Amino acid sequence: MGKGGNALSAPSQMEAKLNLERSVKMSKAPKFLWANEDSMEEPHVKRRKEIITAHPEIKKLFGPDHNIKYVVLASFIFQIASIHLLQGAPWYTWLFCCYTISGTINHSLTLAMHEAAHNLTGKGITLNRIIGIFANLSMGIPAAASFKRYHLEHHRFQGEEIMDVDIPSNAEGWFFKNTPRKILWCFLQPLFYSLRPLFINPKKPSKWEFINQIAVVVYNSVIYYHFGLSGVGYLIGGTLLGMGIHPAAGHFISEHYVMNEGQETYSYYGPLNWFTYQVGYHNEHHDFPFVTGTKLAQVKAIAPEFYNDIPHYHSWIKVIWDYIVDELITPYSRVKRVTLSEEEIKDFQARGGLVM
Repeated sequence: MGKGGNALSAPSQMEAKLNLERSVKMSKAPKFLWANEDSMEEPHVKRRKEIITAHPEIKKLFGPDHNIKYVVLASFIFQIASIHLLQGAPWYTWLFCCYTISGTINHSLTLAMHEAAHNLTGKGITLNRIIGIFANLSMGIPAAASFKRYHLEHHRFQGEEIMDVDIPSNAEGWFFKNTPRKILWCFLQPLFYSLRPLFINPKKPSKWEFINQIAVVVYNSVIYYHFGLSGVGYLIGGTLLGMGIHPAAGHFISEHYVMNEGQETYSYYGPLNWFTYQVGYHNEHHDFPFVTGTKLAQVKAIAPEFYNDIPHYHSWIKVIWDYIVDELITPYSRVKRVTLSEEEIKDFQARGGLVM
């Protein structure tokens, strides 16, 4: 045998290295649902190709919905009006409205931010960044710019170890494993959702994140000047309550927690889609992230054979209930995969991720 005949080829060496890294990561967090060789590819890549081949007319749905900015503006005005009307109200009235009204509107605005993150609220990246930050103002906590950076990686690398920070940490899975603790986890979901990325996949802040932070601080200051601490508390409280144990927050669990073996993404076809920019159409959204939420129902109508026969939900409240009481469903109930080497991940991190 000639010189080097026993050596592995470069691709084989890379594959062997990746398999070793995968084994190490699986051994450190064995209770997650790790993708096998048959399901290693991000699932929506294949589905997208198949659906486009069968229904090329779906491409006509691509692009932004220019009406979203008017809905965002209406939500912004409604929040100010609510704060004004609640001045001097009893604490229990304030708290009830903070949960029901501010919680619902601010949760809706997080999903307007989601549309902006996909550049679906207007023409051009810069305009979408501005609309996303404007939608973020009423939430009282800066999030739009950072959300965009992490969320696009969630789509590109669904389930990928480190890159997809939508997946709970190993520590979350270890601790929040019974009903009382899962109730606490649901209450604290806004905290984990915002802080988890800083520990798992930290990024150097971009200029847009600084702009976002300044804009929210200035707006909070204006609200404080005119309405006092209760006004700022109404906005921030609505965000925290609306993303905790709240009917609209059911989508955080319903989207990717594995309730049916072998299925990673689930859609919800219920009335709360009207308040959440149709984010419940989540299989449709991951199949076509360049279709605005207001048109995702049309995707399902055009290609029903790809959606009607897979498990889906009709109640986010039931999703939350099932998650809390079912011993088999925990933060570990997520699919993880390893398709990127440590070297590739470090390269992404050095470049600041997919977007800045």
